[in-house]
Amino acid sequence: MNISKHVENMCPVAKGANHKSAPIPEEGQWISAKDIKDISGLTHGVGRCAPQQGACKLTLNVKNGIIEEALVETIGCSGMTHSAAMASEILTGKTILEALNTDLVCDAINVAMRELFLQIVYGRTQSAFSDDGLEIGAGLDDLGKGLCSQVGTSYSTNLKGSRYLQMAEGYITKLALDKNNEIIGYEFVNMGKMMEAISNGTSADEALKANLKTYGRYKDAVKYIDPRKE
Repeated sequence: MNISKHVENMCPVAKGANHKSAPIPEEGQWISAKDIKDISGLTHGVGRCAPQQGACKLTLNVKNGIIEEALVETIGCSGMTHSAAMASEILTGKTILEALNTDLVCDAINVAMRELFLQIVYGRTQSAFSDDGLEIGAGLDDLGKGLCSQVGTSYSTNLKGSRYLQMAEGYITKLALDKNNEIIGYEFVNMGKMMEAISNGTSADEALKANLKTYGRYKDAVKYIDPRKE
């Protein structure tokens, strides 16, 4: 370390205030973090790309500074979904500092990583007060049965009104309308569970029938429409 002559000629003055780093909650313990390996926790964050045409929800499970589990969910941009595939391979095994300084292929994923880094190093994780944190695999809990992301997609025009296309329950097949043409329910397919049943040997027709459900006052409708065609 080079020191200027000006500083070298100064006389030493003792430090009075010498506060330690503030302790943060880390998986049920209070830690004064000094090194990356002191950091653990599971948390979520959202980032968007520069053109703001897509967004990424990133979930990381960090143990002793190492990313042990990553869930990358994207929406709104076709290129971003392929970037997410690459990011899932890049993230695990890295320290959170390495991941922060690695190109995760897409702006939105990089921004999400930045937001998560801040949450994690400040102890603001979902597992901050959970003893030993959450197990590896807990990131999948957000997806539910069938391991499909929960996506809401609705479209509307002033001329023709609203069309529900995708809800948390699944892919919308029909909208139920009352006598005033107001939406009072819908029919949906749980795509994750349907595909899981098909992969386990159930025929496609049987799997579709078993996972076709309704929501709201569907049976009270006077009219049903296909939201993608009508």
